[in-house]
Amino acid sequence: MIFELDPRGTGPLHERIAGVVRRGIASGELAPRERLPTAKDLAAALDVNANTVLRAYRQLRDEGLVELRRGRGATITATALDRSRLLEAVDRLVAEARRLGMSADEVHQLVTERA
Repeated sequence: MIFELDPRGTGPLHERIAGVVRRGIASGELAPRERLPTAKDLAAALDVNANTVLRAYRQLRDEGLVELRRGRGATITATALDRSRLLEAVDRLVAEARRLGMSADEVHQLVTERA
């Protein structure tokens, strides 16, 4: 996969980098167990600081999409596609709840009732 950031894009760089990986997972361009470029290599290719890439990778790890191992780099998790779809559904739920003027507590209550 070729990582490219839209120069006209807005938002923090680490969020934009994480977004590229999420889209790659969702589209099937990035497969489970596939290795991502090292933070150093990706930072050089995107002309950003390596810590920015590491922050994106950590965010993806926290979302369960990427596994980080010292010395082995970042790898797409086996369950990344399923988690990616779930995260997209949650994003749609949150957007709809905001549109309806619902609080986080009200949304939590609805989810709890259905779980």
